[in-house]
Amino acid sequence: MDELAATMTGFARTLRAAGVAADHERTQSLLKALGHLDVTDPGEVYWAGRLTLCAGPDDLPRYDRCFAAYFGGRKAALQRTATTSVTRHLAERQDDGVSGGEDDGTTAPATASRIEVLRHRDVARLTDAERAEVHRMMALLKGGRARRRSRRFESAHRGALDQRRTIRDALRKGEVARLRHRRHTTRPRTVVLFVDVSGSMAPYAETLLRFAHALVRSEPRATRVYSVGTRLTPITAELRHRDPGTALNEVSKVVPDWSGGTRLGEELKEYLARFSARGAIVVIASDGWERGDPELLGTQMARLARQAYQVIWVNPHKGYEDYQPLTGGMRAALPYLDDLVAGHSLAAFEQLSERLAHA
Repeated sequence: MDELAATMTGFARTLRAAGVAADHERTQSLLKALGHLDVTDPGEVYWAGRLTLCAGPDDLPRYDRCFAAYFGGRKAALQRTATTSVTRHLAERQDDGVSGGEDDGTTAPATASRIEVLRHRDVARLTDAERAEVHRMMALLKGGRARRRSRRFESAHRGALDQRRTIRDALRKGEVARLRHRRHTTRPRTVVLFVDVSGSMAPYAETLLRFAHALVRSEPRATRVYSVGTRLTPITAELRHRDPGTALNEVSKVVPDWSGGTRLGEELKEYLARFSARGAIVVIASDGWERGDPELLGTQMARLARQAYQVIWVNPHKGYEDYQPLTGGMRAALPYLDDLVAGHSLAAFEQLSERLAHA
């Protein structure tokens, strides 16, 4: 075990040098996993390290290169897809050639079917094991982001004439030898996410925060997250940690109003007095059970709609066909929403991620 620990510690150090989040806690998890596996099997060592040392899909190519270089083994070939859906990616991860046997054509359909069922099930009705699997798939979600035109410029072959660069070149060379052009740069559109952590949202709060973590990981500078209940609490800094579990532990330390009531109108008023949502996509994740004055919520939603590029309300109950927005909060906010979407399952969050990527 001493030799194994030294070998895997050196491997983790190599991964950290390559930019993978293989910290001490993840290395200890790897050693515990290897205690139950055959360490002479390269396939088992590969997958144990991949599942414990990598924090997200961005780490996988670096992990493959480091594993091949460090152990001199075969680099696993994965079919990568350019979609925000995590289902196909996870199925490939589970069905790749770990077993070493021949594919009999039955494992992949069964695994894909089970994942497809979990994608559409309400997270409030999952078992602990099923919820943990959905959360692992949530960590692989690629939070794409629509882009907006910036005020900054960059050089281009076509576009508006860049007079300053053209004149500087002429002064340096003594004549106008070439016309310089410029165009506006683009940047990700900011997303402001409000997560309701009141008692009525308790079955969905952890999943919503894991979705917020995926958004922050994908665009740290263009995402702002707040918890709402009886107080408005910024939690963006806590969600910047690479590991979702550690990030949620940090969030739990700073949020003082878990499982309380919801006074969204007062909190939006506080937000608009301190910050701005101009040009941003505002996402409010709540069931609309407002304990404050619904009229105040309607007034603040009107102010918010005038500032924001889009206002999207995520309601877990919207996923049911017989849902009607009859609560006071939903009735007050509904006239000022660009969209009311479901937020009860992994598939719903994949659709929301697609919406943010193409807003």
